[in-house]
Amino acid sequence: MADLIWHAVVIGVGATILFDLWAQFLRLFGMPKPNWGPPGRWFAHALRGRFLHDDIGKAAPVAGEVALGWLFHYLVGIVFAAVVLVVWGMGWARNPTFLPALIVGLATVGCGWFILQPGMGMGIAAAKRPNASQIRLLNIVGHTVFAIGLYGTALLIR
Repeated sequence: MADLIWHAVVIGVGATILFDLWAQFLRLFGMPKPNWGPPGRWFAHALRGRFLHDDIGKAAPVAGEVALGWLFHYLVGIVFAAVVLVVWGMGWARNPTFLPALIVGLATVGCGWFILQPGMGMGIAAAKRPNASQIRLLNIVGHTVFAIGLYGTALLIR
């Protein structure tokens, strides 16, 4: 169990770091930097039992919501790394292949589209946003980068 936890933490953190580096790279092309405050606020409210908001920006602010958002972001990365290890086994960590990482990476898109975005008031797959198609494309590409991070980090530590 300790081996699974260690691998999940290292692989999840590594993959999430690559995801964050990708977001920084996109800033070179005029994309705004990620704001983890709204997801942090959503997560804090979810811990108190409120999962749906009309607009997370109008929900009661939470002390430390930006830090909480970053923590939530990395915890989710660790959880999804653990999913790869549980579903495909610890053998995957010793001999990683890309397909399991890609499957889980793309599943993370679904979690954003069907849990986080509706919960924050953006609608399913950001449907209530004027730039929904752009958000969707960036979600798919970004979470594919996360999948590359899962695979790459596993290769580095095997």
